[in-house]
Amino acid sequence: MDDFEEHDGERQEELFSKPVKAGKRTYFFDVKATREGDLYLILSESKRLMNRQGKFSYEKHKIFLFQEDFEKFLAGLNEALDYIAGNASTRQFGAGQKERPSFSDVSFEELRER
Repeated sequence: MDDFEEHDGERQEELFSKPVKAGKRTYFFDVKATREGDLYLILSESKRLMNRQGKFSYEKHKIFLFQEDFEKFLAGLNEALDYIAGNASTRQFGAGQKERPSFSDVSFEELRER
């Protein structure tokens, strides 16, 4: 793995990287520094896809999160997770159901705003 990324003509050193494998997707939590030494987080999702010819490719999506936004981002994320935790049981579990149902494999095309 290359520990550097080219950005605006300057190589950025990767200070920390944590991959999280989750089914067909891998999430990456990468910490890098600006030229001035400010740290920032890159949240990435990589999904392995197979085309019609049977060849594999990867679809990647990135979010750049800067230190001044960490608190607001975390507050929003926690609020969304709290909502899910409070509503998932009533929406997904039937009365008396003891096992959590399996989750579907959702694609971005299914999530586009209507």
